[in-house]
This record gives sequence, C-alpha cells and structure tokens, in this order.
Amino acid sequence: MVTKLPDSGQTPPPVEGVKNLRPPAAAATVRADPAPSQLSPAQQLDMLQLQNRETVLARVAQVLNSAQGQAAEAVLDIRGRSLLIQPAVGETPLAQGDWVKVMRAGNELQLLGKLAGAPEARIAQALAQRLPWQQRLDTGLAQLVNALGAATGSAPGSFAGRAPLPTAVTEAIQQLVSQLPSGKSLTTALPPGAATGPAASTAPGADPEALVARIKAWISDSGNFAESRVARAADMPLADLKLALGRIVASLLAQQGGDAGQFNRYTPLVSHELVQAPLQFPNPLPSPPPVTGREPMEAGQMLRLLAGMLNRISVNQLHSQALTNRVTAEGPAPATWLVELPWVNPQGEPRLAQLRLEHDRAGEEGGKSRRAPAVAEWRFSLALDLDDSGSVFFEVSLRDVQVSARVWAEQQDTLKRVQEELTGLRTRLSDLGLDVVDLECRRGTPQGSATRLEQRLVDTRA
Repeated sequence: MVTKLPDSGQTPPPVEGVKNLRPPAAAATVRADPAPSQLSPAQQLDMLQLQNRETVLARVAQVLNSAQGQAAEAVLDIRGRSLLIQPAVGETPLAQGDWVKVMRAGNELQLLGKLAGAPEARIAQALAQRLPWQQRLDTGLAQLVNALGAATGSAPGSFAGRAPLPTAVTEAIQQLVSQLPSGKSLTTALPPGAATGPAASTAPGADPEALVARIKAWISDSGNFAESRVARAADMPLADLKLALGRIVASLLAQQGGDAGQFNRYTPLVSHELVQAPLQFPNPLPSPPPVTGREPMEAGQMLRLLAGMLNRISVNQLHSQALTNRVTAEGPAPATWLVELPWVNPQGEPRLAQLRLEHDRAGEEGGKSRRAPAVAEWRFSLALDLDDSGSVFFEVSLRDVQVSARVWAEQQDTLKRVQEELTGLRTRLSDLGLDVVDLECRRGTPQGSATRLEQRLVDTRA
C-alpha cells in the first residue's frame, strides 16, 4: 500500500494536538491546523528525519473521514510527531491503534506490513473492565479490622445481638491483620534469615541489610506477584495479601455453601476517589476516616468489599503489565511495577504506601533506542500519608552510581524536618559509594503520572 501526503499545505500537528482529537466516529471533519507556510510532502518527511528507503514503526493515532470501511485520511504517530496521510483506496484498511511498518519511497510512504495485535490490547481490555469496581485497600482493611473486633467482642461498643463470624473466617482475617507491616518494624531490625512477621522478636538498632530484606519481603507479599509465586511453588505462605484475601473469600463461601462462581455474582464495593482518577499512580489519597460502626458485617457485604479490594490489586497488576509491555517507535518502554503496600500506624489503623518502580532497559538493549541512555536507570517513587505529618512524596533516580532525590511535603513543619535530615542522608548515600547529584525538598505535591486508556492501548504520554 502506498500512502500519499496531501498537498494541502498542512503541517503535522504536535502530539498534543492528536491527543485532543475526538474519536473517529465523531470527528469526520477534524483536520490538522493550517501551517504558517506551505510545506511539501518532502519537507514534511524531512521534518521527521526520515531518509529515503528508511523504515520506521508508526502508530495509527486517528482515522479521519472513514467511509465504507476505508480510511480517506489518517494520522500516523511517527517518532513523536504526527503526520496526516491519504491511504491508497482499496488497500489494507487502517484502524486507530494499529502499529504499521512504513518505508519512505521518495515523497511517499509505503506500508510494509501491519504488526500483529499487541499484548497490551488484551491487557487494556481487562484493565478497563475492572477500573470502575475498585475498593481502596486501606479502607477495606479498616473495615475488616473493625468487623474482626466486633465479631470477637474485643472492640469497645461491640454488637452482640448477632451470631459472630464463623471461626474459619475470623482466623483468616486475624492472619491477614497480623502480617501487615507496621511503622515500628522500620525502626527495628532482625538478623538475616530471621522471620519477618510482626510477631517476631526485634532488637533496638537498625541493621540496613535486614531492613532491606524486610522491605523486599513486604513488596513481594503485596499481592501483585501472587500468581507468579504460585506458579513457582504450590505451597504459598499466608503472608501474600492477595492470597490472604482469597482465603477469607473461600471461608465465607464455604460458610454459605457456595463456590467461586457465586463470588463472581457479587457487585464489588467501590471507592469513588479511585474512580475519579483511575489510572493516576501514585494517587495522593487522604487517610480513610475512622470506622465508627461496630456491628459485624453481613457475609454478602464482606464479600462485596473483598471483591473490590481484589479488583484493586488486579488493576495494579494489569496497569504494571500495560506500562511495561507497551510499544513505542523509539524503543522498549521501561519495566514498571505499581505496588500498594498496606501498613499499620501506631494506633493500629491501616494506612497505604504507594510505590512506583521503573527500570529503563534502553541502555541494556544495545542502544537500539534513538534516545537510549548510556546506562540503565532505576526510578523509584513513594507516596504515603503520615497522619500528623501529612502527605509525603519521594522520587529517587539511580543511574549507575549517580543518585538524585526529591522530597515533597504538604506541611511546612514536615518540610523543615526533612531539610534538616538532608545532610545526614547525603552522607549515608556517599558512604554507600554513590555519587549524590542532587537532593531537593519542595513544598506541595509532585505532578502525578496519569495513564490514558485508549481504544487499544494504554499510553502514558498524556
């Protein structure tokens, strides 16, 4: 197929212009903005730094003036720029989201082939199905803790008018609550190889290696890696959050004489703040309000709560896969892990830490990317609410031995305390053999990384 550039003098709009186009069905008359000066097709291709006979990957960002299944015009996203083309009539149809391989032939583009459906298309579809049905993990855990206290009669004001939860359900919730990390755990250390549960004995003083091992275990047990761990070993520890929630579900269903199919029929409870910004991560969420009701939850209500919590973990899993597997014309996307790690504050109230870890593999791919860094880079983001100290955000970048970090704090007193600790942090990083490039504190919150869910792709350029 040969695609010709229109000689209408139109300049390819910037990427932002394409993002703002309406869907094809409602955009039959949408056109690129006229250029200040008339550009020939050759000039437009030269702007893309596309040489004659050179091949490149392009994504169909928009189909315009579609008639009888054929695209009269289309917008290709090539190397971060957009190009308006006129596909030859009667050839391979183009659809929004298609990835194609094109070659410059003089002043025209030749279609060499369409790429097979990318894995992220299926991931995006599964992600979109779960987005409206998410329950915050900290809010859900707070309700489970409250239900546990009410059922066992250990909470003040417990409601004793109903039968308590079945023993198997109570034990499953107790196991889940007992394995949640606590703030106290970060100020103590265990010898390497010791148990990492909250019940394990601790001693004053922090062993850095033990703390690192403990944090790795918490992340591994966050539920995001449950399926891969089950695939490696059938006998999984109870510490995994997703599997622990599943055990509560199984206990509740067994009490009712139901099966997994019955669980799928429950409508999950939803946290509206997650629906408002479903693909922003980290997403600054305020601490959940105290749970005041002491009446035990009905089995059906608890199953709906658990369904929403499991959906939230699944959304983070699918979101991570979508970001990691997405294809760009410039090269492979960074491997990305989005993790929500519940923890318990000194008052025994569940809180949430949001972690975003990115590994830019471009430097390990032999420099295939046009903008590949000389070495691989790791980026780490952390967001959490420290109650009285307010919301705190951390961003750390590690490139070879060079490290830089930024800290945001919403409260002025917290910002002052962080600034006082910067000198000590710089010293500790230097003692590890790292070259500290930049350490900075700011008031407020960083700009969030939002993901845009398209028809077939998940894209983070929005």
